[in-house]
Amino acid sequence: MSDRIISSISIPVSRLDVFARLRAEIRQAMEVALEEELEAALGAAWYKRSKPRSGYRNGSLERDVATEHGATSLRIPRGRLFTEEGSTQEWRSELLPRYQRRTRAVDDAILGLYFAGANTRRIRLGLQSLFRGAHLSKSTVSRVVAQMKVHFEAFRSRDLSDERCVYVFLDGFPLSVRLARRVVKVPVQVALGVHEDGSKVLLSLSIAASESTASWTSVIEDLHHRGLVSPLLVIADGNPGLCRAIRESWPGAAIQRCTKHKLENLKAKAPKHVHAELKRDYDRIVYASNLEAGKSAREAFRKKWTLLSKEVVKSLEEAGDDLLSFYAFPQSQWKSLRTSNPLERLNGEFRRRTKTQGSFRNEDSALVLLYGLIAVGQIRLRSIDGCRDMHLVTQGHLQQVA
Repeated sequence: MSDRIISSISIPVSRLDVFARLRAEIRQAMEVALEEELEAALGAAWYKRSKPRSGYRNGSLERDVATEHGATSLRIPRGRLFTEEGSTQEWRSELLPRYQRRTRAVDDAILGLYFAGANTRRIRLGLQSLFRGAHLSKSTVSRVVAQMKVHFEAFRSRDLSDERCVYVFLDGFPLSVRLARRVVKVPVQVALGVHEDGSKVLLSLSIAASESTASWTSVIEDLHHRGLVSPLLVIADGNPGLCRAIRESWPGAAIQRCTKHKLENLKAKAPKHVHAELKRDYDRIVYASNLEAGKSAREAFRKKWTLLSKEVVKSLEEAGDDLLSFYAFPQSQWKSLRTSNPLERLNGEFRRRTKTQGSFRNEDSALVLLYGLIAVGQIRLRSIDGCRDMHLVTQGHLQQVA
């Protein structure tokens, strides 16, 4: 083989060498950023005698920092800033706060593994390539998770005046929590909003003693006090306390009773051997081509089942026109609006993640975990079906249900 051919053959660089070079570049970039931050705070570059200046340099220190590309040792510049009293105080970086030994990406990775159900040992194994000898203790994981509590407190007290929600889903599901020295099942009340572009947003998470009118009224009033405007439509199950709270707090909002919950209520009133027939007749009401067809199917259902089971008809009439409210909105959105399935799926993910938890030691720990599942992306909220037709809703091109 000729020398020319040999020289054209490149020798592959090992993967470790690639990561070593990458960490070196990251270290250089971070150190440059820290130098520029200190320079801006002092108002003077190295060896510059400009006046006025805000302080002076005070050496540097070494700190090991875990990044998403592995652990690296950084040279952290130090400085002292003049105060109004004539003394000085230590400069503190905002890019790399004091005592911080992990980047935000690493903290996000720890949170992601924790909310996915991994324990501390599994987290350490999963992230050992990032730390490379740096210690990841149980207390470190606890401190990172504790940051989520701060975010949750900000979440449930945040201003909602900019959340333009056309639809709001309200529902609750039971969760085992230790209260007053005993593990009891309490309802977690969830409010899920749908923006004018069809995207979903978690509005609130709370725990109540029961799903009473007073507890749901408290949830809705909290949303109102934080600036949430009354939506056009509220989708909920048949909980009497919830429906009363909606009518009292949002009198201008239409209510859509979950058609899936109502079917289960009807089945509970009829013997099992007629359940299939009952479902076929009921589906003609909630899967009709339009509102008028749905009303006609409801009348036919009423006439037939009055002879077969008056309790079934009584349960159907209890929902009234709230069972047909979705027909007033674009047909492409009926699938999303006729049931509380979007929230049921969210609650299902909550149950799946918490079933191995046993019980929570208090209310806050339960709510922080549920919030964290969405905050770190373990649960993703996709847009509703028919989101492209949201302009028909916001521009008022709706049918009349009543």
